Amino acid sequence: MAAKAEHIDGKENPRFVVTSLSREKWAAQALYEELYCERGNMENRIKEQFSLFADRVSAETIRANQLRLYLSAVAYILVSGLRRVGLKGTDLAQAQVCTIRTKLLKIGAQIRISVRKVWVSMASSYPGQGLYRQVWLNLRC
Repeated sequence: MAAKAEHIDGKENPRFVVTSLSREKWAAQALYEELYCERGNMENRIKEQFSLFADRVSAETIRANQLRLYLSAVAYILVSGLRRVGLKGTDLAQAQVCTIRTKLLKIGAQIRISVRKVWVSMASSYPGQGLYRQVWLNLRC
């Protein structure tokens, strides 16, 4: 058994892990930090997929619902890659999917398409211009 006790904002936050793994294979700190916390982190990533509407399977056919799940999975992979590469070194580098959607993707912009370029025009007073600039620099090849 591994135990962790801490105080966060004046409140107790005890954690206990009961396992059948041997002490020789896993030290208590490594068990908690490398195995147990990572498991919780993966569960949080699965929950994040619901922010991309993975739970909307209300179509009439199974194929339509399957397509919705595929699109949700692809959207999650794209946002995860954006978080890992594009948002590296920013305040949103560890943000959840719903926060990235709200602060980075759900904004008003005017889009003009010419023969060779796609112009995205945002308001000059948009407060996230610095973040967009950093994401652009991170994503450039």
